[in-house]
Amino acid sequence: MYILNDICYAGEWKDGIKVTEAKPLRGGILLVTFSTGEKRLFDTTKLQGFAFEPLKDEKIFCNPVLFHGVITWNNGEIDIAPETVYRDSYAYEEMAI
Repeated sequence: MYILNDICYAGEWKDGIKVTEAKPLRGGILLVTFSTGEKRLFDTTKLQGFAFEPLKDEKIFCNPVLFHGVITWNNGEIDIAPETVYRDSYAYEEMAI
């Protein structure tokens, strides 16, 4: 956990890493692009707690909004720190067709 500009964030500081794109895929998976240019897969179904329950609704899950490099849903009621997304995600390699 860390505090920046009087805001408390989960995870560890990663030198300003931000999410630049979050594309919903099937099964609660997001294809996330970070400010480093790296793409990773993040499984939202592993998020624990009542706050993340609305993500089970496909209409909510499929409509993420980026706010200052943070993925949010449901008019900002749900959010997750980019450092947490990065730490808990998996490398993604694009395949040339």
